[in-house]
Amino acid sequence: MNTVRTVSDTKRAFYTLHTRPVSSVYRRVVEELMVEIHLLRVNEDFRNDPIFALGVVGTFDRFMAGYEPATDRDSIFKALCGAEEIDSSQFRSDAESAKAAAAGHSSEDLLTWVTQSAASGGEGIAGTLHAIATNPKFKYSRLFAIGLYNLLESADPALVAEAEKLNAYIEKLAVPLNLSAAKIQRDLELYRGNIDKLVQAQKAMAEFIEGERRRQQKRAEELQQKADAAANAEAPVTPEPDSATPSA
Repeated sequence: MNTVRTVSDTKRAFYTLHTRPVSSVYRRVVEELMVEIHLLRVNEDFRNDPIFALGVVGTFDRFMAGYEPATDRDSIFKALCGAEEIDSSQFRSDAESAKAAAAGHSSEDLLTWVTQSAASGGEGIAGTLHAIATNPKFKYSRLFAIGLYNLLESADPALVAEAEKLNAYIEKLAVPLNLSAAKIQRDLELYRGNIDKLVQAQKAMAEFIEGERRRQQKRAEELQQKADAAANAEAPVTPEPDSATPSA
C-alpha cells in the first residue's frame, strides 16, 4: 500500500539533506516553494514538464539571488529537489532546454511556434506544448505560469517589462494551449509584484548593511582615538635637560 507523503515529510527530508540553518529572511521563500511543489506532485493530474521546471528554477534563482553565504544556494536547491524526489541536475537541464527553445525568437515568432507546436507537436518542448494543449486534465499551476513568463523574458525582455503588453500577449498565447488567460495574468501580476517587493527589500538591505558598516567603522575609529589619547596621557614625561652650562 503506497502512503502519500505529507508536507511534514517533505520538510523533514529537506532539513535532513541541507543541515545548515537557512537564513530567516529566505526561509519563507524556500518553504513556500517546497509546499507548492509538494501539493502539485501529490495531485494525480500533475505531470512534470520543462516549462514547469523553468518556473521552479527561475523562481528559486530570482528570489534566492542575494542569499549569503552564496555557496549554500546550490545545497539548498539540491535539498529542495531531493525532498521532492526530483533530480536537481535533470530539473535544471529541463529548464535550460525550455529557455533555449525560446531564446532568439521575437515575440511574434514565439507565438507562431507555440501555436504550431500545440497543434502538431514535435521534438522536445514542441511535444510538451502539444501534450498540454491536448490534455483536458492538464494541471495548471502558478509555477507553470512563471515558466511561461521566463520563456517570454528569454525571447523578448521588452515584452514582459510592460504589464499591458504582457497581458495582451497572454490573451493570444493562452488560446492554442487551451489555458485560462485570466489565471495566467493574475498569477503573473502577483509574481511581478513580489519581484518588485524583492528588489526594494534587497535595496533596503544593502543600504542597511552599508550603514552598519559605516557605523562600525566610525565606532572603531572613535575607540582608537580614545585609546591613543589615553596612552598619551599615561606616558611618562621626560624632563628636558638644563640648558645652563655649569661653571668651570
